[in-house]
Amino acid sequence: MSNIDHSLDMAANIKGAFAVALVDYDSGMTLGSRGGSAEFDLDVAAPGNSDVIRTKIEVVEKLGLRETVEDILITLDTQYHLLRLIRGLPDEKLFFYLVLNRAQSNLAMARRDLKVIEQEFYMAHPSAPQGQQAGPGANQYFQPTAQR
Repeated sequence: MSNIDHSLDMAANIKGAFAVALVDYDSGMTLGSRGGSAEFDLDVAAPGNSDVIRTKIEVVEKLGLRETVEDILITLDTQYHLLRLIRGLPDEKLFFYLVLNRAQSNLAMARRDLKVIEQEFYMAHPSAPQGQQAGPGANQYFQPTAQR
């Protein structure tokens, strides 16, 4: 199983997850996805949210902030849309796009779980510096849905 597949499977198991995709925000291309429906087309949503990411990064730069965008939350009536940038990959501009059902999810837990998945994805990436860890105890927090 590829690193992309493994990460998407983990994200799809977050409580309340309706859809998840790994997206290149430079091109808007979806590299992999899970979930969605006929009414919710990830092939439409991914490029649109790539625009959101690029715009927010541009605004942060124009403001001269010495900060990086960690994630972006979009709250709808019945859904949360979480855009989590994969930081540390200098040549790739990737993000996880997670759609949660508001009634079934815990936003704080979902953000934490997606952060761990992002760190594990980064550390398993071929261009990630070897010998570094995703962070102290990063794996201790993620629990598959069946254990919750």
